Amino acid sequence: MDARTTLPTLGSLTWEPALDHLDLVAPATADALRRWAEADPDVAALVAVTEIDPDLADTATLNAAFDLPVEASANCVVVGGARAGDERIAAAVVRAHTRADVNTRVRKLLDVRKASFLPTDRATAESGMEYGGITPVGLPAGWRVLVDSRVVTDGEPALIGSGVRASKLLLPGNLLGRLPGVEVIEDLAVSVA
Repeated sequence: MDARTTLPTLGSLTWEPALDHLDLVAPATADALRRWAEADPDVAALVAVTEIDPDLADTATLNAAFDLPVEASANCVVVGGARAGDERIAAAVVRAHTRADVNTRVRKLLDVRKASFLPTDRATAESGMEYGGITPVGLPAGWRVLVDSRVVTDGEPALIGSGVRASKLLLPGNLLGRLPGVEVIEDLAVSVA
């Protein structure tokens, strides 16, 4: 099996094919993974899942517990704004050592006067996902999914949420860039000082 079809691994976690363990992810994520795999055969071979203690779901805690490089983690935040009464919501996915440029880049992409993080209770209720586990895989159809170009680098892994705090997904960053509905955006994130 060549490297392109080998299940990714990272740190000291045990990784399994996500499609064989859909019980570990949120229902919306499971449905999206099934549909995506039907359209792209690489999904079955290259999207992995691992079960974790939900108390370790936050990026810094997880990275410390399992010797994971911060550069591999990609965080998903939900942002909203309005223009002329039309609400616009997007998920922004950026590497964990950066932060989403909400006030400038995301705001301009949404074409709104002001963009802000969606309240946690609303983001979780509308996505059907848990806080700390929101993932770009399986978000509501009306939400834009903006992914920083640094996340989709060829050959680099992307460690993302699974929709629940009790597991994580791992896949090549360039495969995440092929998730249906994803918009790969240059300079979506800024470096954290």
